[in-house]
Amino acid sequence: MKKDLLFVDGYNMIGAWPHLVKLQRRDELASARDILLKELSEYAKYENIEVRVVFDAMFVPGIEKKYQHDNLTVIFTKEDETADMYIERAVGEENLFTTNVVVATSDLVEQWLVFQRGASRKSANDLYKELNFTKENIKMDTKEYNLKQNRRIPSLSEEQEKILRSFLSDL
Repeated sequence: MKKDLLFVDGYNMIGAWPHLVKLQRRDELASARDILLKELSEYAKYENIEVRVVFDAMFVPGIEKKYQHDNLTVIFTKEDETADMYIERAVGEENLFTTNVVVATSDLVEQWLVFQRGASRKSANDLYKELNFTKENIKMDTKEYNLKQNRRIPSLSEEQEKILRSFLSDL
């Protein structure tokens, strides 16, 4: 089975997702980054995919770094390197027979370049919709789990409970 790997152009998502755009406009870029990473971390864990979030650091000398944040890999590019340049290079290295690589960006030129290298692409809007769908699934799964944990008649076995529910529904 192929490993799923998602590259995310971090600042591209911040500039496209409504709740993050508001923070960016209020000059709260660090908060927008933190929220993006939290949401992508939940998404990655629930969907069981590896996510690498790439941020431009090309105008900040000496900031290049790569670290783990929950279950994400966060990458700040080196000086004179854009997130697009990093992602293009990484897609070339990572797009193997054993890996399904997807790049999330709304930059159309970038989408075509990664597509030419064999990766799939999705827009910031598509990822935002998927992320919200996943959030709803997480809520439903949590609600279902809690209901199972708080059964009304805990002394009955699951089989006995099914029989009783069947009997009550026939009334």
